[in-house]
Amino acid sequence: MTASEWATGVSAENLGRLVMEHPFPDEQPLLSTINGSMSAGTARAEVLAIAAQLQAAGVKEHQAVAVRLPNGPAVITAMAGIWLAGAVFVPLNTLLPASEIEAVLEPTAPAALLDSEGLHTRANPATYEDAAAFILWTSGTTGRPKPIIHTHGGYRELLTRVLGPLSAKPDSNSRPRSPNLIPVSLALNAGIYNALFGLMAGAPLVIMDRFATDTFAELIRRFEIRSTVLPPAAIAMLNDDPDVGDLTPLRYVRSITAPLSPLQARRFTERFGSFVLNSYGQAEIGEVIGWTASDAKEHPEKIGAAGRPHAGVALKIVGDDGAALHAGSVGELLVRPPTMAAGYASGDDLTERVDDEGFLDTGDLAKIDVDGFVWIEGRKGDLINRGGNKIFPEEVEEVLLLDAAVDEVAVVGVPDDRLGQVPVAFVVSSETIESDALEALCRLHLVPYKVPVDFVGIDELPRSEIGKVLRSQLVDGYLG
Repeated sequence: MTASEWATGVSAENLGRLVMEHPFPDEQPLLSTINGSMSAGTARAEVLAIAAQLQAAGVKEHQAVAVRLPNGPAVITAMAGIWLAGAVFVPLNTLLPASEIEAVLEPTAPAALLDSEGLHTRANPATYEDAAAFILWTSGTTGRPKPIIHTHGGYRELLTRVLGPLSAKPDSNSRPRSPNLIPVSLALNAGIYNALFGLMAGAPLVIMDRFATDTFAELIRRFEIRSTVLPPAAIAMLNDDPDVGDLTPLRYVRSITAPLSPLQARRFTERFGSFVLNSYGQAEIGEVIGWTASDAKEHPEKIGAAGRPHAGVALKIVGDDGAALHAGSVGELLVRPPTMAAGYASGDDLTERVDDEGFLDTGDLAKIDVDGFVWIEGRKGDLINRGGNKIFPEEVEEVLLLDAAVDEVAVVGVPDDRLGQVPVAFVVSSETIESDALEALCRLHLVPYKVPVDFVGIDELPRSEIGKVLRSQLVDGYLG
């Protein structure tokens, strides 16, 4: 495929155009890592070469290509090359054991697998709808992971939904865009989203091969990064690392992938002088709730909220009977975004979660205050029912984190013959946990029914790829 063939043969919605039409001149660095950079011209040439390689190997339009490459520029150029060839991108985490690769590939039936050893064609590939762009998996915290099909047009819409006026390409007189730092795997929705977010805004990308506090601090200073995204686990690591010094010029951090403890947000802001802003979304709908810089300045008392709905996003909070609740009441969060994912490659039906008005049941509990800020209370499936009294695990966890010896904690509901469920706390600590002291701390801040019946020391919390605690594994292990 030549440049002229590309220019006339690829639809305007194709996400690969974000690399090919990036405003940077060929000699300017576009994709950087801790060890070096790839120029915009080299990136565009590699994209065209990969598209040509796929076509020469017999990969047809609308077939899938799986990619298993280390986090870095090669993933970006492979992704864009697959799209320019008209194929569907299926990212695989390099940490995935070889024994599990086939189990992940089987539902998506790719025509080829691209890894560090080259391109490997496969038999009996599936064919997807024209608009399909890539396939990602749900987090699997409440059930088996499902492969979600995202479309070019749908993903462009959700990027524009968040970017707003920044989606316009900068002109020669514009202030240079701060690089977009990608501190998570490009095999995850959070990684792909933030990479495309930066490219659509006309910014260069800085990609971390894996998260490390010292590398993060160096990249912030070297590339003068003013805002970035971080999962809660990374925020906690930075808070706890005494060797991390100044993070200037970092001003804003958006917490992604999992709920963030307000305590960790306050610690980060107090130590590094950067606002930590939550956001909310799901793989099927993208980010639907978030913060603006003006909201952060005007409503510092709201820090801890997920933010307010983005333009075009409708929300409602409903009770167990499906009736809408008033402001300030906790209930199930339903969301109606302008677009959502096309469906699941596994055959599961996404529409089963959508009501007659087009609202998606998120499975999360939340409340909306009088100013329109959304406060996420937790997963409906995580809510603990102790003899009719409802307990949000996050509320108990926040109290336990007040103990300086508690590094991490997760509270889960375990079956109880008399009460139905009772709370149990799993505590990660470098010290021997003192159950009596933890119980006393809880009784000081919580009503009695919210106090855990047991405190279990554990080396680490089981987590999904994106850092969400797998509470069901804790319950299973406790029950033996």
